[in-house]
Parts: sequence; C-alpha cells; structure tokens
Amino acid sequence: CHPKMATDAPRQTPLTCSGHTRPVVDLSFSPITSDGFFLVSASKDGKPMLRRGDTGDWVGTFEGHQGAVWGIAIDQPAERVATGSADFTAKVWNAITGELQHTFKHPHIVKTVEFSKDGKRLLTGCNDKSLRIFTLDQSEDTPLSCKEHTGNIKRAIFFENDTMVASGGDDKQLRIFKAGDLSPVKSIPFDASISDISLTPEGHLLVSSGMTITLLNSATFAEEFKHTVTSPVLTAAVHPSLDMLVWGGEANILYNCVKTTGQVSAEYKAHFGPIHCVRFSPDGQLYASCSEDGTIRLWQTHVGKDYGLWKYSQEPQVKAGTV
Repeated sequence: CHPKMATDAPRQTPLTCSGHTRPVVDLSFSPITSDGFFLVSASKDGKPMLRRGDTGDWVGTFEGHQGAVWGIAIDQPAERVATGSADFTAKVWNAITGELQHTFKHPHIVKTVEFSKDGKRLLTGCNDKSLRIFTLDQSEDTPLSCKEHTGNIKRAIFFENDTMVASGGDDKQLRIFKAGDLSPVKSIPFDASISDISLTPEGHLLVSSGMTITLLNSATFAEEFKHTVTSPVLTAAVHPSLDMLVWGGEANILYNCVKTTGQVSAEYKAHFGPIHCVRFSPDGQLYASCSEDGTIRLWQTHVGKDYGLWKYSQEPQVKAGTV
C-alpha cells in the first residue's frame, strides 16, 4: 500500500474482530478502569468473549454454556461478566480469571442481563416473560420476579441510579418498574416490537422499535425526540458527549446521525447481515457493532485521528484490519 497524500480525506476503516463462529447478538463496554476499558460479546456459538476495548484484541473466552448466548454485561470495575443463554441459565464469571462464579437457573431462554452499578444485583429478562433481580452475595435466595410482559423480553436495564428498571420486547410495551420490588410503575405503548433500550449520558432512555428511535426523559417519560428511520432499526446508541447517534438494523447499514435532528451525516455498509447491537466506547473515540454475519467491527468517531490501531501520521497501518 502507498502512503496517503496530504490532500486525501481519510476514509472510515473499521477494525474487524473475528473469533465467533455464529451470529454475534449483544455487546457491552466496561467503563474506563486503571487497566483501560474492555468489550464483551455474546454469540449464538455459546462462547462469550472479552476483548480490549480500544483495539479489539482478544483477551479470553468464557467456557461453560450449553447453548447460544443472547445477552452479556460487564460490571463497573470490569471484574465480572454476566451472560444469559438458551441453556436456561444466567451465569456470572470472574473477568480476570475466567472462573465461573454463579449459575442462576431459569425456566426458559435468558435473553438479557444487566448489573446494577454497585455490582450487587443482576437483572435478567427471560422468555417466560418474566424479569428477575438476583442479589449476588445471596445467590441461593429466591430472586425478585415479576411477569407483566405478554411477549418475550428483548432488553431490560437499570436506570435512575439503579432505582428503576425499564424493559421491552415483543409485546410492544416499554414497561417501567421500581427496582426495589419490581412493582409496575408505567407502561408506554410502541407501534412495533422493542428491540433495544440504551441509556444516554444524561441517563435518559433511548428506545429502538420498528422504524423509530425514541428518546424518553428518564424522570418524566416525556418524549425528547422521535426519529423515523428508513429501515427497521434493531439497535441505537448516543455518544458520551457529542451530538451524535449511531444506529443499525435489518439493512446491514450503520448510520451516523445528528442526535437532536436525526439527520444522517454518514452511512457505512457495515456488515453482511443484520446489525444486532451498537455501543460507544466510554472514551467516545469509537463505537462497536455486531452482526448476524458473526463479526464485531470497531469504527472511529473521529476519522483520521491516531487512536489505538489506527495510525494516520505515517503510512496507514489499518486497511480493513482484522484483530
């Protein structure tokens, strides 16, 4: 390859993280720790993985599930990873040693898992249409549970400093609960199945459903914006500090948008299959996408800036790189 001329505009060149052998269906970044930050991935191959968040370099694989892994989360200090699986269990792993710490049996497939910020509780959403909250230092106790959903749950998260839970799925209802006892607070109807819920830096709820991306105020549940998009959306995320939103879905294209208006500023033919999850890194320098095609890809927020394995100051070292 030849060095770029100074007049050449840099081109978005994603890093492709291989290793999974089946579709990759969920991602989660850790916060920044003293050892950097990390990225975990869930796949239908049943082998969740841990990677360096800034480069995508593989660190380890958590071995022990007997079925597809649908959901994954990493705790605040990046010391534990939680996974939800088609083997009817949620598991908690030591992220440093890979050792299995807890197995929580469920009556059906576990689709979504989430740690509380203090790391003391684990929230799960299961295909028996129930939410559960397990207390991790009392793993033998019966969890809190509720069964308000009338369809499969696709995503459940803590919000409002872990005092509330939001969940959504096939029944087209965003359901809000008190985290202390999982008592219902509110149900907000959508026109289509809810495929993703993520938190903005301000703690508001970003909901992906059908052909819409909706931002709801986490205190009042008032609609801050509702963007109608051009193809079915499966996932969306907001940048930690910029007026920037990325989303993907069934069209295999990753869209980079102005958050407040929804105007598309860039789009990339990102994958060879639907995009199941997209998330920003905690430093805001990149975002990760995962797909039915079995890959994870890392994308630069600021194309042309030296960061991680992207080097522009000399001859480019990243050419559709694979890590």
